[in-house]
Amino acid sequence: MTANVEVQPLPHWETKPEDVTGATVEIKRALKERIARSGRTVEEVFADLEARIARRVEAIQAEREAGEQVWPVIDFADIEAGTVPPELVAKVKERGCAVVRGTFPHEQALQWDRDIVDYTTRNEFFEKYTGPADDFFASVESTPEIYPIYWSQPQMEARQSPRMAAVQGFLNSQWTFESQGRQWFDPNRDSLYPDRIRRRPPGTDSAGLGTHLDTGSIDLYMTQGYQDVFRHVFSGDVESYDPWDAAHRTEAVNYPASTMCSAFRTFQGWTALSDMGHDQGVLHTVPIPEAMAYLMLRPLLDDVADDELCGIAHNQTFPISWKWHPLLMEAVSGIPDVQAGDTVWWHCDLIHSVAEVEDQVGWGNVMYIPAAPWCPRNEAYAGSVREAFLTGSSPSDFPEEHYERDWEGRFQPEQLNEIGRRGLGLTD
Repeated sequence: MTANVEVQPLPHWETKPEDVTGATVEIKRALKERIARSGRTVEEVFADLEARIARRVEAIQAEREAGEQVWPVIDFADIEAGTVPPELVAKVKERGCAVVRGTFPHEQALQWDRDIVDYTTRNEFFEKYTGPADDFFASVESTPEIYPIYWSQPQMEARQSPRMAAVQGFLNSQWTFESQGRQWFDPNRDSLYPDRIRRRPPGTDSAGLGTHLDTGSIDLYMTQGYQDVFRHVFSGDVESYDPWDAAHRTEAVNYPASTMCSAFRTFQGWTALSDMGHDQGVLHTVPIPEAMAYLMLRPLLDDVADDELCGIAHNQTFPISWKWHPLLMEAVSGIPDVQAGDTVWWHCDLIHSVAEVEDQVGWGNVMYIPAAPWCPRNEAYAGSVREAFLTGSSPSDFPEEHYERDWEGRFQPEQLNEIGRRGLGLTD
């Protein structure tokens, strides 16, 4: 980069601009000008990054063709004992994802699955269910597959389990959470971000979920917080971009939308409640955390119209496609076989999808539980989570369905342990 270049502030909109098209043209022009001041054009910066990403894609393809496992697989016992082999830790950082075997005992997870069936059945969920209220998950074309249930005994027991806390702490520690004289989050305290349940029965035909990101949409370009997160990418110094750097991520906010996440998640995750084969409509990712820089730069190339962001739009997940991102699509890789009690994790910026399946063999059941470490952003959201927990309501990030408000057997405040109380902000 050229030394001592004065950096002009980027235009930014802290609420969704009224004229999204005009704002898109303006921010793209400003980003191209800023990158040009680095001494390289956008095309030159992108070409160097693309060559680096291509080498990662080739390595992933070679592993797949050799029958090797692309996803790192870690034993919970090693996390608990602090004995995860260094080469596995390095692979988690390289791939941005992991399967943790035996996070919970197999029989406990199967019992949780049975308990969820009992909880929903005795509270007549299926008689009262009014259909999917989420436009995105409605696309799976299975009714119901995603249960808008948040406060069952199994979900809360798993969220406040010391075993879950140990895994979350291990994953959080892969991040650089102290920099610029600040601690961006507490790696050893989770905010208990409540999410839903998936139960997919044997014989199901499911359309899956397309390749996407959940991080945000146009706000990744247009808000000052995310401009700070991607400061290296947007200044032409893409070699310095570190997807594991937490700086500014806990302050950046998304425009309100039905697909947004109010919390900062280091990793998205789920806990298996059934045994699942790798070919039965399971999670896939592009296991290259640095690919986020590719995604952010791609709309700035000359083959994209000035008012276009490669399909990125407000109130939609961030799309990844063969049209705009063919190199990345070559790296899409699925999880291995998993058993009930295993947990599956992927970096918050990792491209992911759920494969379609016809006539599924066995159940495909999970509880969605991420790693959402305690930080100002998550502390702020915890206030609404506490209210939802106490009243049995749907959390504010999700559609207002509120099935559980009068349900028998809902997890109660007196059942919280110290992890649960801290995670809800009821104690320091």
